[in-house]
Formats: sequence, structure tokens, C-alpha cells
Amino acid sequence: MLKKICDPAWEQPLYVTDQVEVYIDLHRKGFYVLPCLGEDNRDESFPGALYAVEKLEELDFAPLDRIYRRLAGLPWEILETERLLVRETVVEDADRFYRIYEEPSVTAYMEALCEDKDEEIACIESYIEKVYAFYGYGMWTVLEKASGEVIGRAGISWREGYDLPELGFVIGVPWQGQGYALEVCEGILEYARETLEMKEIQALVRPGNERSVKLCGKLGLAPDGETVVEGVRHLVFKKKL
Repeated sequence: MLKKICDPAWEQPLYVTDQVEVYIDLHRKGFYVLPCLGEDNRDESFPGALYAVEKLEELDFAPLDRIYRRLAGLPWEILETERLLVRETVVEDADRFYRIYEEPSVTAYMEALCEDKDEEIACIESYIEKVYAFYGYGMWTVLEKASGEVIGRAGISWREGYDLPELGFVIGVPWQGQGYALEVCEGILEYARETLEMKEIQALVRPGNERSVKLCGKLGLAPDGETVVEGVRHLVFKKKL
């Protein structure tokens, strides 16, 4: 079986096949190709495949579009709120991140970016390859829809040594005080519950970060003790989704 799926927004088609030889040939030629698994080929190897599907005829367009975008190196659009768009981070966001993080109040309660921008870009590239591609979620870029401007970052991550996903967020100073942090975090909590089917989430906040403490309260995250992360004390907030 070989099917060619096209969309006007795509630069090239997405091929779907259940034949290993056809997959290898198309992949070698630089085409975007997706293995389709069934009873006859379930135990066969499709080298280099990031994804595979079953029952292609039952899939709607959305997952195929996300697969195409991953193969093409394009970011996934995660969610929209009334005023904001959340999408996966791309290396072109780095300059905007540096402008946001150069404000001392932003890095007072979180880690700064790498001093070397090339190193930061390498970290973004690795994050796209190892976190987005594996988990399908992570820390994302937040854009103001009206202006198209990158205004911050927000998302869900797993911190080593902890058994709950963690909500994280930062909004640049020029956009603070407008309810953007609350709006984007509400959208992310809904996404975590409805799309990712998560049952509980936490946020770790450094003492003194009263803005984040208040925001956790507005989001319904309740205090649940303290923890120490890399020698730094953090307040723990949790919420059932």
C-alpha cells in the first residue's frame, strides 16, 4: 500500500506506506514518509521513523498535519486563547527570548538563558528533537495574536526526581499586568486535562515570587509544602485536573 496525502499548506506531500522497501526508498530520497502498521508488518523495522499509524482510514487530518510538521521541522500550534497563540518554540525565537530575559525582574526567580546565544540555540534544537518529538509537549512560545509578538514562554515539563508534570510560565515585562499569564496558564491547564489527559499538575515557585504565588491561587493550585531544587528552596503548589 502506498498513499500520497497532499494539503495546500504543505510544501510537499506526505507518503504513507506499509512496505518497508518503499519506506526506505522514499526516506532515502528525502520525502516525508509515514509507516502504516498492520498484522502483516507489525514486527518489521522502519529505520528512522519517528511515527507510525494504524487504520489510516480512521484518522482525521489533524494528527497527519502534526506528523507532517514534525517531519518537515515545522512547529506545532498547541492552542489559542482569546488574545494569545501558543506554539512550539523555534530557533528564531531566541532573539526575542533574550530581550525578555534581559530584564532583571524576570531572572530574579528563574534561570537565565545561556550567555552564548549559539549555545542557547543548540539547546533549543536539542529540545525540539528530544522533548517535543518524544513527549509531544514541553515549554512553548507564547505570542500575542494582535501583534504577532513573542511575549513569553509557558508549558508543561517533567522535572527529574518528581512524579508530577510541572506548569511553567514567564511573561515579558512589557506585557505584564494585562492578565496574559492567567489567560495562557488557564489554556494550558485545560489542554493538559483534555488533550494530554493528565490528572494532576504542580508548580514550583521560589519564595518571594509573589506574582507567581498569586497566580497559582487564581489557577486553583493549592500550597503543598516545600522542596529543594539544586540547592534552592521552592514552594510547591498542586492541582487535580
